[in-house]
Amino acid sequence: MATGLPGHFIAMARNNAWANHRLLTACETLTPAEFAAPRVSFFPTLRATFNHILDVDLYYIDALEGLDALRRYSEPDSDFPDARSVRLAQIASDRRLIAFCERQTEETLAAECILPRPNRKPPPSRVAAVLEHLFQHQIHHRGQAHAMLAGTRVEPPQLDEFFLAGDEHLRRDELRALGLPES
Repeated sequence: MATGLPGHFIAMARNNAWANHRLLTACETLTPAEFAAPRVSFFPTLRATFNHILDVDLYYIDALEGLDALRRYSEPDSDFPDARSVRLAQIASDRRLIAFCERQTEETLAAECILPRPNRKPPPSRVAAVLEHLFQHQIHHRGQAHAMLAGTRVEPPQLDEFFLAGDEHLRRDELRALGLPES
């Protein structure tokens, strides 16, 4: 098991995958119309929020992997119509992020990463800072989706049962379904 900063990012990437899976699985009980219904939040619907999370993940992961992240600005935004379809796409993205984190060392986390923008050239950031931002972005928007879900007939799931040993039994089945280690 990795320790130190690389181990922390592996744990965060796995938590990210689990939380996305748990929240989107809860949303799967909504009809596509309910998933796309207007709600009060930063993005106007659960559908728009989850598609945004996915698009930003893909942009950052492309940049972290040294791919052409700038192309994301010229491609159409994702628009998965229901929670199941966006969950399947998000799982693929989450697996890429986990694999990226599993390849990191203290040295690679200190390396520079450029986050290209179409209208400006931002200064490089450390890979660790990009990962920190990406996880914070996820948490931020999942919280909004969680609050929107509370306004539906579906009870929002707990999203804070990942790290503590005493909560292992609460996450075990989902981790197995995702093919992730249980601890």
